[in-house]
Amino acid sequence: MTTQTETAPARVRRVTKVGRVVSNKMDKTVVVAVDYLKPHPLYRKIIRKTHKFHAHDADNACQIGDLVRIEETRPLSKTKRWLVVEIVERGEEV
Repeated sequence: MTTQTETAPARVRRVTKVGRVVSNKMDKTVVVAVDYLKPHPLYRKIIRKTHKFHAHDADNACQIGDLVRIEETRPLSKTKRWLVVEIVERGEEV
């Protein structure tokens, strides 16, 4: 009698981004602003673009100004599609 060992499917590598926390007013949710540089389509000048993501922060550990790493996940609410993986750097206390 042969037995096959079931192997777990290989976990898909999820998209991660690094950005600054700009708001933590919601419960268990932070707004993370991710900046990136993109050339203008016609003039080719480099422009700084910012995109804001709502991320799940289960412990309410993030403060405004923190540099965090977020990871793509399943939809957690109407706007939350990201999860705070780690706090890379603490922001300055104001």
